[in-house]
Amino acid sequence: MANAIDGLKPALVWKYFAEISLVPRGSKNEAAIGKYLVDTARKLGLAAEQDATGNVLARKPASRGREGAQSVCLQGHMDMVCEKNKDTIHNFLEDPLQLVRKGNFMTANGTTLGADNGIAVATCLAVMEDKNLEHGPLEFLFTVDEETGLTGANNLQPGFLQSKTLLNLDSEDEGELYVGCSGGRDNAGTWDAALDDAPAGGTGLLITVKGLKGGHSGLEIHTGRGNALKIMTRVLLGLAAIGARVARIDGGNKRNAIPREAEAVVSLPKAKAAQAGEFVEQMNQAIKAELATVEPNLTIACQAQKGVRKILKKALQKRVLLTLSGLPHGVLKMSADIPGLVETSTNLAIIQTGKKAISIQTSQRSSVASEIDEAAQAVRAVFELGGATMTGSDGYPGWKPNIESPILKRAQSTYKSLYGKDPAVKAVHAGLECGIIGEKYPGMDMVSFGPTMREVHSPNEHLYIDTVEKFYAFLLAILKSVK
Repeated sequence: MANAIDGLKPALVWKYFAEISLVPRGSKNEAAIGKYLVDTARKLGLAAEQDATGNVLARKPASRGREGAQSVCLQGHMDMVCEKNKDTIHNFLEDPLQLVRKGNFMTANGTTLGADNGIAVATCLAVMEDKNLEHGPLEFLFTVDEETGLTGANNLQPGFLQSKTLLNLDSEDEGELYVGCSGGRDNAGTWDAALDDAPAGGTGLLITVKGLKGGHSGLEIHTGRGNALKIMTRVLLGLAAIGARVARIDGGNKRNAIPREAEAVVSLPKAKAAQAGEFVEQMNQAIKAELATVEPNLTIACQAQKGVRKILKKALQKRVLLTLSGLPHGVLKMSADIPGLVETSTNLAIIQTGKKAISIQTSQRSSVASEIDEAAQAVRAVFELGGATMTGSDGYPGWKPNIESPILKRAQSTYKSLYGKDPAVKAVHAGLECGIIGEKYPGMDMVSFGPTMREVHSPNEHLYIDTVEKFYAFLLAILKSVK
């Protein structure tokens, strides 16, 4: 761990990034990291408190001579997405992350890195500790459960924050300022697990789809990456045509991640086993060819599976497979106003086969509220046609861009003075807590930025080391300039 950060700058940021990597902090498992943040703030002589939801707020007084400057809040979320490769042994409830340095990348050993949003947490801690900085009064807000429910932001209470300006440190491209984000909603369908006994004398097969990149269901949805559930459905529909009966289908782990892996178990007559194997290999070759550019490591394979005792009833199998086939996935509409911005999308995220039920989870995003309604309506229509019982969330609001924002203008001028070029001003097709915070605190002036990272929400997540130093210098320059 220490070797991975040796010599990196800013030293304080990397010190704290390594420290929090030792603390398990998956969504809804933030008790330990929350305690660490409160304890660390108090050890640094700062006031710190934790609300009933688990959000942590610390305050640092202004540096000498800056007492009259306006208060600024630095904000990020303390939880991370917990994804690992299937062959990686890691318990996210107990085990520390293993940082790995590869040239200009910081990554982790077979798991998500947690730079989303650990880099914000580490940055805030560095600012809290450094007594040589010039700044006005500062607040540091660390929210819980951003990744699975935006729970912390949703439960912020009036008066918890005093600042009227907020710097969200949860963006993923250095040199870009974000002033808007999409809203989102989740929809799921469930069937009771109606089962039959597997036919006597049959043979079982385990079908696997793996090697896909996955990634963030907002930030990477436009890249054409493979969806393991969609691929598995194509394979299972073909096997069903030659008599295969499905025992289970499982794939995907997070509603906001494109599913990287899936597996299914089927039962079929022994006489059909060779034909089934040939078909799976044909699909492997065909789909690998389709996705060769974006998914070079895709593998679809099968192997013998013993002990298949129960299978889905034929009618249920048909409903589930046709629902999976019919559910949309990917970009639904691009923005006509902001070039390159995905306006509306949907993610077919998870299928789980349990002893009592089969469930499919999806998520929809859009920067236009009425288009979220339309996308959710389409998904729910497919579930209804498939006979599923539907559930859905109320979702979270988007963040409408304000090009005249004072903090945006200050950030633009500061970046240009530092680096000699204008930063890009963008909106992002992902949910930022700014939308909710803006609702909770009307009039809050906000901008979002961060260092460059890629493949977030997947074990390939990596943080560009050189951008961390630029990001940190930019943040400190903004804090110094605020009057």
